[in-house]
Amino acid sequence: MEDQNNGIEEIKHKNNNLWMYIVLIVLALGIIGLSVYMISIKKELSGLVAEKESQRLELVEELDSLMREHESFKISYGEMSDSLVSMDSLIQSNAKEIKKLLDYKWEYYKIKKKLSRLQIVSQKYVRQMDSLYTVNSTLTEQNLQMKEEIQIERRRNKNLAQQKDELSNKVEEASILGSYNIVAGAYRVKGNGSEVKTDKIRRTDRIKICFTLSGNSIVAPGPKSIYLRIAQPDKKILSKGRGDQYTFVHKGETLQYSARKDIDYQNEAVDICMRWNKRSSQNLKAGVYHIDIFDGDANIGHTTFELK
Repeated sequence: MEDQNNGIEEIKHKNNNLWMYIVLIVLALGIIGLSVYMISIKKELSGLVAEKESQRLELVEELDSLMREHESFKISYGEMSDSLVSMDSLIQSNAKEIKKLLDYKWEYYKIKKKLSRLQIVSQKYVRQMDSLYTVNSTLTEQNLQMKEEIQIERRRNKNLAQQKDELSNKVEEASILGSYNIVAGAYRVKGNGSEVKTDKIRRTDRIKICFTLSGNSIVAPGPKSIYLRIAQPDKKILSKGRGDQYTFVHKGETLQYSARKDIDYQNEAVDICMRWNKRSSQNLKAGVYHIDIFDGDANIGHTTFELK
């Protein structure tokens, strides 16, 4: 009986050991299966991380490429790009936002959507800049054409002004009285008033100048004052006196005259003689005397004679 009980216990003990082995084997197989699964999951996660990083780098390169192209475009258009500064600021701010999302927590499709919108804005920027360039080129061409037309008009006006000045000068020259047949010399005056021509200083009592005032239909007819200036060899003017009554204005300058004659000019040639009488106390100088005839601002005649 005791042996029988011992046999039963031994059988129970063997059965318990068998189940323990079975459990251990099952656990071992479970651990191995779990390990294989975990390794598989880890590989899959690693693949997903690598794919996500690849996508991130792709978006970074796409963003950098877009911004490089944008900056290059701005440089190529120079100062003209300043006209679209607000749109440029929008592009720059969106690019910074996308870059910040890529550097930290990010979602591929969300960023891809933002980047697509940024590309649309950038393309709109390019189109507007092209439009501005076209308008500016047209305006520049028109401006150059206008400048050329202005230059042509200025040259035409300059030529017209020159022609006008030349015509005015011709009219002015034509409207000036002329003189010819000018004869000047010294005379001795006899007791009966007759004149005898001389070239001796000591015999000289009078200097007389005769000439013909030319006819001119352009000159306005009416009263005219003809002035005579006789310059001695030392260039001093022979005058009847030193007061203002013996002066006239020529081109803004007050000049002394030696003789004056008032005439009524009627556009026809006039023979005129003008005289200067020497005072008894006055001494003349030997040499060449210069005679000038004036009609207002115009010097209308010149001649010389000599006294010894």
